[in-house]
Amino acid sequence: MESYSFVIVGGGIAGVSCAEGLAFLRPDKQVLLLTASPVIKAVTNIVHLTKTLCEFDVKELRAEIFADLHQTVSVIQDTVTSINTEEHIVSTSGGKCIAYEKICICTGGSPKLIAEENPFVLGIRDTESVKAFETRIKDARRIIVVGNGGIATELVHEIEGVEIIWAIKDKHISATYIDPGAAEFFQTRLLKTKERMTSQTSSAVKRLKYTVSGSSDLKDRPRGAALGPDWHATFSIHGIHANMTKVTVEYETEVKEISYKAELKDSSNESWPVYVHLTNGKVYGCDFIVSATGVIPNNSVLTTNDKLILADDGGIKVNWKMETSIPDIFAAGDVCTASWEQAAHWFQMRLWTQARQMGMYAAKSMVASLSGETVLQDFCFELFSHVTRFFGYKVVLLGLYNGQTLDGQYEVLLRVTKGVEYIKLVMKDGKMQGAVLIGETDLEEMCENLILNQLDLSAYGEDLLNPDIDIEDYFD
Repeated sequence: MESYSFVIVGGGIAGVSCAEGLAFLRPDKQVLLLTASPVIKAVTNIVHLTKTLCEFDVKELRAEIFADLHQTVSVIQDTVTSINTEEHIVSTSGGKCIAYEKICICTGGSPKLIAEENPFVLGIRDTESVKAFETRIKDARRIIVVGNGGIATELVHEIEGVEIIWAIKDKHISATYIDPGAAEFFQTRLLKTKERMTSQTSSAVKRLKYTVSGSSDLKDRPRGAALGPDWHATFSIHGIHANMTKVTVEYETEVKEISYKAELKDSSNESWPVYVHLTNGKVYGCDFIVSATGVIPNNSVLTTNDKLILADDGGIKVNWKMETSIPDIFAAGDVCTASWEQAAHWFQMRLWTQARQMGMYAAKSMVASLSGETVLQDFCFELFSHVTRFFGYKVVLLGLYNGQTLDGQYEVLLRVTKGVEYIKLVMKDGKMQGAVLIGETDLEEMCENLILNQLDLSAYGEDLLNPDIDIEDYFD
């Protein structure tokens, strides 16, 4: 029987980050990475923008190449069938029995499809599903995208040469991440118009302040996950039409029914292989449907164990050390649910940034547990931070960027320069609680510090976003 000090199940960003962390922290211990895929996802080209915020690329590596890069890490392509938590033994479908001292479950999540096992419904989650999408989009005239998170937003912007019907249940696009104001800022890019305003032709600036009151349901919105930054860059996602891309957004609606009746016609008066009936009464024919409505944690490795505690969302509950309810078993990434008392400006979203953070921190906790040492919670869990790109713009989200957990009692400061930048500061009692920074604003470090320090900014009022004042230099 093979034996390892540390075993990680899952070759995604969380699992690979955990393996790299273990190899660095305990180069004297053997680490095994069990992955169901022949390729793993490694984080590269890390650029630190602030203390908690960083940009990075995700690179796919063949398992043997990753093992060659880390002398103490072994990689086996196999699927875990069971874990004997009493005897600390992992069994695989390939017939292997592997002993471990500490194990981390990083099995990620699966797309939450609107219709299971429907040949016309495609989920976008991993490289294999993107390749399937790439194959199908080549001959497509029209597709329907269902969902309003990161995957849906990136798809709608990047797809060319096809008609897109975007069905969302919210009142504005990308509601998981942005507010109606930012959605309006993106409209030009969304509709793929030719207008491209430059800094010379754009005049500054709408500077607005408004107060939000009443209950907020932002914290209850579906939280999705993405493949990783710029996942679409290496794929050709172009439809059959050479010079036509049309986007129609159907707001506040959901899929009611999917049918295949060939005699049906929609407003285009064409025949389609599949038809989508929306709750707003409209019917659209299309070549296929992209379901981008969130993710379900892949917890099946341990669900047969009655000692395992799951959260309401199906994630494996973990404490602030990333420990599960079973001794010597940790979890990180999309498969887990953070169940500790969280910092005022941090919350969990199933994003690649948090998968990396959780994987690295799980490695620290596993090493400390093996050595009987004390570990302190990582600083990354003090502040929610995420950087991505939507519609060609850099998007930075910090803290309670949409007023999450503030019960609708906060003020918002806005600065908008059409086609250039959108800056939103969430304020409560004169203190900054969150920020949305769209464009090359260079304000992320200042905003991070002001959120963490909770400095009273009441005296500055709307001058915080006065374009004639170098506010970043002022607080440096």
